[in-house]
Amino acid sequence: MTYFSPTDLIINPDGSSYHLNLRPDQIPDTLILVGDPERVPTVSHYFDEVTEKIQKREFVTHLGLLGGKRIAVVSSGIGADNVEIVMNELDALVNIDFITRTEKAEKRSLHLIRIGTSGSIQAHIPVDSILVSTAAIGFDNLAQFYGFDSAQSMPEEVLARWTKAIDYPLPLYAASASASLLSQFASLNAYQGITLTAPGFYAPQGRTIRMHSIRPDFLSKVAAAKLGEQEITNIEMETAAYYAFAGAMGHEMISLNAILANRITQEFSQDPEGQIRSLIEKAIGIIASQNRP
Repeated sequence: MTYFSPTDLIINPDGSSYHLNLRPDQIPDTLILVGDPERVPTVSHYFDEVTEKIQKREFVTHLGLLGGKRIAVVSSGIGADNVEIVMNELDALVNIDFITRTEKAEKRSLHLIRIGTSGSIQAHIPVDSILVSTAAIGFDNLAQFYGFDSAQSMPEEVLARWTKAIDYPLPLYAASASASLLSQFASLNAYQGITLTAPGFYAPQGRTIRMHSIRPDFLSKVAAAKLGEQEITNIEMETAAYYAFAGAMGHEMISLNAILANRITQEFSQDPEGQIRSLIEKAIGIIASQNRP
């Protein structure tokens, strides 16, 4: 039986996880994940009741009830590195005994729903639409430290041909959304596509201000290159990491994207907050309908 040391699994004096500041008894089966801490109250506003509010650094959690069942919304902050913290600690909270510091024999699978923003990299996917990520490709460096083989969603040779086509030599990883959650959120009537998860907001997403990118044609190459028969539809900073960890750990995960920009037509939403709020309302409505008998 594996024992997790106090420096590997850091537990606060009150029995909570180091960064999220949550205890094992507080974790519901369904959690909504957002990037912006200020978006947490926007989500919890639609709960039937908010029972607890917890904050540590950028990690803000509201716990509550929706349709008679427990639910939570947690903020991760920006980027795959923060996702790595959130996913490791959520998994530890439900699958490690915090008293004995050993792995539980019976594993628990969480339902995780990311509600976030993204930019389209295809002209036919307009601003102010919704896109569900069926799969995602990670350009961050997590694949250099984790074995994501169990989360792989496409043949390695297909991914290898695609990375050659976009002239990108570094290792990537790919992972898929939960089939059951894709079915649950089918009523969104959203676009579906493969999401690219970038390790930054500016040059890694094809933006230039004063610092010039050494890959100025990166975004156009990604938009044009087919991954087998499929195109890359949008770009953001968290989805691939969420999918890879969820797939490897045995959790159900889906990423819902409010498309605020079209990078090809160079349009940006006139009402970005209204668009993300609309997506939150629709997602909460679907979750509530599943919860109520």
